Amino acid sequence: MKISARNAVVGDVAYVEKGAVAALVKVDVKEPFTFTSMISKEAADDLDLKKGDRVKIIVKSTEVIIAKD
Repeated sequence: MKISARNAVVGDVAYVEKGAVAALVKVDVKEPFTFTSMISKEAADDLDLKKGDRVKIIVKSTEVIIAKD
């Protein structure tokens, strides 16, 4: 399956709780992965980002999508 999202990781379903309308699904991630983020040049300059810097990744998302082949 091909999708446009690049922040995708593979994991195993650890827990499923089904309600009347929605389901809560927890997934254990087994593989290391890389986050990719596009930020402004101004922000990169302000942070003085360079290879090897230790940083925190903060994800702001409105959706988490689960796919299964």
